[in-house]
This record gives sequence, structure tokens and C-alpha cells, in this order.
Amino acid sequence: MKKSEEVIDWIHSLLSFGIKPGLKRMEWMLDTLGNPEKKSTFIHIAGTNGKGSTVSYLRNVLQSAGYSVGTFTSPYIECFEERISLNGHPISEEHLVQSAQLIRPLVEELAQTELGSPTEFEVITAIAFNYFAEMKPDIVLMEVGLGGRLDSTNVLTPIASVITSIGHDHMHILGDTLEKIAFEKAGIIKQDIPVISGVKQKQAQEIIRKVSKQKNAALFQIEEDYDYKKTKWNEQEQHFKFQSQFLTVDDAVLQMKGEHQIHNASVALMVLSLLHDKQLIKLEKSHYTVGIRKTSWIGRFEVLHSSAPFIVIDGAHNEEGLLALKETLVNQYPTRKYRFVFAVTKEKDVNRLLAPFSSIDLNILFTGFNFFRAADPEELYKKSDMTKKSWEADWHKAISSVIKELHADEMLVITGSLYFISDVRKAFKNGELSFKENKHYM
Repeated sequence: MKKSEEVIDWIHSLLSFGIKPGLKRMEWMLDTLGNPEKKSTFIHIAGTNGKGSTVSYLRNVLQSAGYSVGTFTSPYIECFEERISLNGHPISEEHLVQSAQLIRPLVEELAQTELGSPTEFEVITAIAFNYFAEMKPDIVLMEVGLGGRLDSTNVLTPIASVITSIGHDHMHILGDTLEKIAFEKAGIIKQDIPVISGVKQKQAQEIIRKVSKQKNAALFQIEEDYDYKKTKWNEQEQHFKFQSQFLTVDDAVLQMKGEHQIHNASVALMVLSLLHDKQLIKLEKSHYTVGIRKTSWIGRFEVLHSSAPFIVIDGAHNEEGLLALKETLVNQYPTRKYRFVFAVTKEKDVNRLLAPFSSIDLNILFTGFNFFRAADPEELYKKSDMTKKSWEADWHKAISSVIKELHADEMLVITGSLYFISDVRKAFKNGELSFKENKHYM
């Protein structure tokens, strides 16, 4: 393998091994590599929603203070390499190829043992650990892939464990109740390592509290040990006050939309102010405010075109994500009419997902996308209880048709699976889709 494309093709070929929860394959690979996961300083981030945004807030504040920051996130939106980044820059072709050449023989050797072949995600995680051990950033922000307890990232010992939220997603793997899902997320909690929780549901909080106590891990719980208050907002930005025992910010400003983003930013502020208090990092008040204000996160209520036609993409792919989307629209865009183009994976219950919009005048077009787990748009249409609905199998045609007829007082929200959002974003970027098709184009 000499090119990034060859490495990515090889990694994707491991997708057939699916999801195999457990840490033994990771431990075998990392032991053979000389334990690169022990050579970096980590913050470990789990949660149903908000992981990526919280990582972005953390990174921007730390970078504003001069720290070098590694990030491991999933899935990718623009390019595969962004999953492993240093100071916001994706891993280079040289480093990706170098790491893959080192790890591929181990993957092939492991496949011959009783443990079996590592999965796609396990290999990506191993590449990330190896890359960060070599590049030596000051801090690595490591996002959990799925769950926590048995996730392939859960071989590290961090300086802080973060659980952003608990919600209804991946229930076929993590469990069918919030308590079961919380137990899996709480699996990242380590002995004597502080835990920052943004979890709101009391039954999920109790699980996290119980595990934290068992591990002698100091717990910092939102609405108890830290909190925020939204103070003012418009279509461009929102302001809030943050308060904890370590930090008070009277007027933090976000360009990210929705109150859930104030929540995510507050989780990040709690993490950072705690680590500052423990003298593990050094931050000034301006680092917090500047970093928070400059943060953006592609694919998360991202405004692609702000004048006519007004177009937003948002990777709201579970119940909590779509509830947050509804609240963002109603609170920050109350005078606009809403048109949706919507695509999700087939394990989702379309009526539970769209329940927040049952009382809203919403016109929705269901579509598909090129992914093996993508739901059939005609099936979504038939099952949906929405009254103003239609379907189109080809998502290019679906989006193009709505853009052409979108009125000046309407906004198009393209939402659903992050895999779908990734494809849509690329199509606008490379000219396959155009804002100029709209008669009100400005």
C-alpha cells in the first residue's frame, strides 16, 4: 500500500467483519505494537449525541491556549482521513500509509487466531493510537465509536472521562432502555479518574453515579455541579452564562445553533475548567470564550446557503437529535416555513423519529442513499404518519426538486443519517447540486 486510497480500500474491506464488541483483539494488536495507547494524554468522550461537537469545543479552546490537540472522531463527513486529525488537520497520506503498513501484518496474523480478524473500527483505532504516539500532541480527544464499555477505544486511561448525553440509538446493540444504554456508556469510567456528565435523565444519571462511586471517580453532573442559562439569541448566534465551582463565564457566544449546543459547550467548559483547577492544563478566561465562539462542526445544523434559497444540513439521526432540531427551528427560525428531505438507516422507527414535528406545518420528502443499511424511501413514506409527504428514490433528484420550488420564506432542511449528510455535502461542494436552481437565488 503506497496511497491513501489503497489503505482506505483495505480498511473498508474489513467492514464485512461487522461490529464485534470486546477488547481482546485491540489489546493483542496494541501489545504487539508496543502499547502506543500508553504514550498519549487522553480525554475520553462517550455519549449518544453531542460527542463530535463537544470534541470540537474542547479542541478550539485548547488550541486557543496554544496546545497541540489530536482528535479521533466518527463518522467522517468530508474525507476518511479527518477521523484522525491533529490541530484540525487530517492525518497525512504519508502517516496513514506508514501506520497501515505497520498494522496490516498484525491484522493478518490476528485473523488466523481464535480471536479472529479485527473489525474496520478496531483497525482505524489502532492506526490512531499509533499516529498520536508518534506525533506526540499535548492532548488527544478520543471519541467512543459505539457504547463505551466494549468499544475499541476503551483500552486507554484518560485524565477525564466525559459522557455528553444518553439517548435512544443503537438500541439493537446497547440495549432497549436508557438504563441499559447508560450502563454501556458508563463503561468508560476508570478508577480514580474524574467523570463529567451532561446526562439529563434521572434514571441514567443514577447508573453513572453508581459506577462512578464504585470506581472512586469524582462525578461532575450537569444541573448539580455546573449549569448554564441561555440569555439571548438570533439566527446568527446565541449567548449564554456558564457557572461551575471552577469557572464563571457571564457572556459566552456561540455560532453553533440550538440549545443542545449550549449544553455541549457547557460540558466542554466543565471538563476544561476542572483540568485547569487540577493544574493539568493552564487556561485564561479569554481562551474559553474565544475557543467556544470560533467553534463550528460540519454537518451539525450547518447553513450551506443563508440567503435565498436558505438551506441547512443536519445529521439528526435519532429521537433526541430530531427533537433538538425541532427546538432549534422553532426557537431560532420561528417565522420560516420548513421543507425537509429526509433519509435514515433501516433499523429506525420513522414515526418515533418524526414525533416532535407532528404539530408543525412541515412538508417532508423521503429519499434513499447509497449505504447498505439505508432505509427504503417508499417504505418510510408508507409507514410515516406525516400528512404532507412524498418520496423520491434518487436523493439528487429529491433535493434538486425542492430547491427549484423553494419559496423565499421557506427553508430546506436536509437531515437524517450522517452518512447521507456526508454525501449531500460533497454534492453541493463539487457542483452536483446547485443553489442557483432556485428562482429566488441571491
